[in-house]
Amino acid sequence: MKHIYVNLKRFEIPVELGGLNRLAPVSKWGEYIVTHTQEELKKYDPQEVEFVQIYPESQILKASEAKSEGSPIKIGGQGVYRMDAGRDGFGAFTTNCPAASMAVMGVDTIVIGHCEERADKLGVMQAAGATDTAAVNRILNEEVKLAQARGMKVLYCIGEKSEEQEHWQEVLGEQLRIGLDGVDKTKVVLGYEPIWSIGPGKTPADKAYITKIARFAKEVTGGCDMVYGGGLKKENAEMLASIDEIDGGLIGLTRFTGEIGFYPDEYLEIIKLYLGK
Repeated sequence: MKHIYVNLKRFEIPVELGGLNRLAPVSKWGEYIVTHTQEELKKYDPQEVEFVQIYPESQILKASEAKSEGSPIKIGGQGVYRMDAGRDGFGAFTTNCPAASMAVMGVDTIVIGHCEERADKLGVMQAAGATDTAAVNRILNEEVKLAQARGMKVLYCIGEKSEEQEHWQEVLGEQLRIGLDGVDKTKVVLGYEPIWSIGPGKTPADKAYITKIARFAKEVTGGCDMVYGGGLKKENAEMLASIDEIDGGLIGLTRFTGEIGFYPDEYLEIIKLYLGK
């Protein structure tokens, strides 16, 4: 099974407010993306590939409502809180979104452990004088369990920084063993983010390195599917498709020069390149 994710982060923010949205007014942005991609995605066999579009909270309902009959699009959410309604109260977790809220909006998949989420949690701990990465993974483990308890699948992200490369097995091993302890791994897809190689001016991870990581992660987890989370794009689609151990990818921006941003037609082009059809 192949998995193609697109993380739309905060791409709905218009250019005049410092964002990247040139597609549609914010009230119609999620709807626009669904309606401009779902018919083309229906051409693919749902038994062979799944398409998950991960939206910011403001867009989830509109995106869900825009799905047509037989739409192959699965709606993703950008995270859940480590506490949930019913288990830890009635859900009034100000500034945080419990799993119950995501589920009721029609979310199928939650991304947990993205490098930006890990950095945020570690940053809070460091402000308090703590640097325990194991604690970050324990919190993420709670999130995974709560998402699964609400019937959602999880895209669980792992990755190492440049200063962690020499002991990558220890770093990734901890993220996998603690973060996925006691969870249903049949409902987890791993996303590998080589943090040291992501961003302008950095050297992208090559095929040999990605293959090495994927083999390690599959061994530790007993064979969880893994996608490349360092950015599936036109430039690396064919290379990633040639790696047997990689089961898909995570798309972010589709255009990196000129009018930078996410564009549905370019998203569909990347999918065609990766799937070879």
